[in-house]
Order: sequence, then structure tokens, then C-alpha cells
Amino acid sequence: MTLDRYPPLRGTQSFVHALVACWKRPSLTALEVLWRWAFGVPALVLLSYQALGVWRTAQVEPTALRQISLLEPMSAAATLAQASMLLLPPVLRVAEWLAPLLLVAWIIVSSFGRVAVLRRCDAQLHARPITLMLLQVARMAVLLGGFALWFACLQASAAVAVNVPIAAGHEPNLVLYCAIVIVATLGMFTLWAVVSWVFSVAPLLAMLGNLGAGASLAGAFRLGALRSRLVEINLVMGIVKIALIVLAMVVSACPLPFESVATPQFMLCWYAVVTVLYLIASDFFHVVRLATYLELWKSSGNAALQNHS
Repeated sequence: MTLDRYPPLRGTQSFVHALVACWKRPSLTALEVLWRWAFGVPALVLLSYQALGVWRTAQVEPTALRQISLLEPMSAAATLAQASMLLLPPVLRVAEWLAPLLLVAWIIVSSFGRVAVLRRCDAQLHARPITLMLLQVARMAVLLGGFALWFACLQASAAVAVNVPIAAGHEPNLVLYCAIVIVATLGMFTLWAVVSWVFSVAPLLAMLGNLGAGASLAGAFRLGALRSRLVEINLVMGIVKIALIVLAMVVSACPLPFESVATPQFMLCWYAVVTVLYLIASDFFHVVRLATYLELWKSSGNAALQNHS
């Protein structure tokens, strides 16, 4: 392992140390960006092509959409609902084959990409791409379950803040609806940050001990005192993701005071640059998390893995 060693301190201290080490090794981030974009760019092109076909098939009237105003939420909701009724059938037809295709492609590409990045960090790790594919399937299943739960929360908030007042002859409480949605979204985001560390550390355990998918998942749940530091790092990553999103939004809004002189082409280029920088920063912190997990494991004396290998 070429990253510097450090004593088993708090997870946040280890995270900062790994951040500096990864900053000194840009090839790790470059490799992460390479495999992610090797999937993302073709997927984006395919999605754009299919979205254009759906738009042409649905024959949505663009004039009404351009006239949507946040100052008239009920009128905007009615316009969006009408457009959704036209778009939903062709979207579902495309999603029936496109979603499984992209999901399978992501599982394959991400597994080989994760193996490449981890072996770049430590060449002594075992290459276990098939095991990582199985672990990625488990992770995606849990993630899709989380999205289903989040969508159920949105439906419940709409029933409480919109449907009930309308049934009683009152105006819908949009402030309450937005408040419930924000709280539910942040709650689900935090919950995922607390539990998803298992699916982040399991591939590392598989490559450290040459384990199968079941053994590495079982080992991830039995890490003893190391578990609290892994959860802490995952929570820090959640905060970092939120901070990156907020920073990207702020930077995207910087040219707005000059929109009278800024051309649409300039604004489009500005948004594209901000998006690319955000994605690169996000990939960098993904590498930092992996490096932190690896160094925490090595500094812990490998006791947990020895108990399960």
C-alpha cells in the first residue's frame, strides 16, 4: 500500500489523512473518473436519444410548459399533470427494456472499475469482479427499496397536505407538503448514509481476504469497534455530498445577475463546466472513502478478517 499509514484515530481524522494522500495520487481519481464516464457517457447518449423519441411520440405542447409560473402553483400543477399523462405511457414502454439494460451494464462496469481502483491503491488485493457483481446486485436491491420507501413518503405527504384539504374544500397546503418532502428526503438520505457502509466495505473485505459475496457481507456486519468509525466516515461522505450539491448550485447561479448580457450559449457552457467539475469532485471523494476504509482496516490489525476468512 503506497498511501501513508496513520494510527487508528477517529474516522474523521482518518478521512482527512486519506483525502490528502489521494490528492497526492491523482491517478486514483483519474481511474475512477475513467470507469464511471465509460458507463455514463454512452448511457447519457442513449437516454437522450430515447427521451427525444418519447417527446416526439407524446406530442406535448411546449407552449404551455414555457408559460408555467411558480407564482401560480395550481395552474402549473395542472399543466404538468396533463403533460405527464401524455409522457407516461411511452416512458414506461421505453423503461421496460432500458432500465434493466442500464442496470446490468452498471453492475458489470462498476464491479470491474472498483477492482481496478482498489488494486491501484494496493496491488496485493485479490481481483474478485464476480463477487463484486453479486455485492452490487445486493446493494442495488436495497437502494431501489429505499427509493420505493421515499416515493411512498412523497405519496403520503401529498395525501396529507394536498388531497385532504382539497377534499374538504380548502386550498392545498403547499408549504406543509414541501416541508414534509424536505424532511423525508433528508431523513432517507441520512438513513442510507448510516446503513450503506456495509455495501461499501464488503467489496473491500472480499478483495482483502479472497472471500465470496456471502462471507464478505457477513464479515461487514461483524467488524467490532471498527464499525463505528466506518459509519462515521459514511456520514461524513453524506455531508460532503450535500455540500458539493449546494456549492454546485451556488456556482451555477453566479452568472444570473449578468443574465441581461450573458448569452444562452454562455449559460449552457457554464452549467456544463459546473456539472463536470461536480462529477469529478464527487468521484474524488468516492476514492477517498475507499482509501480511508482500506487504511482503517490495515491499522486495525486485520483481526476481523482473520476471524471470518
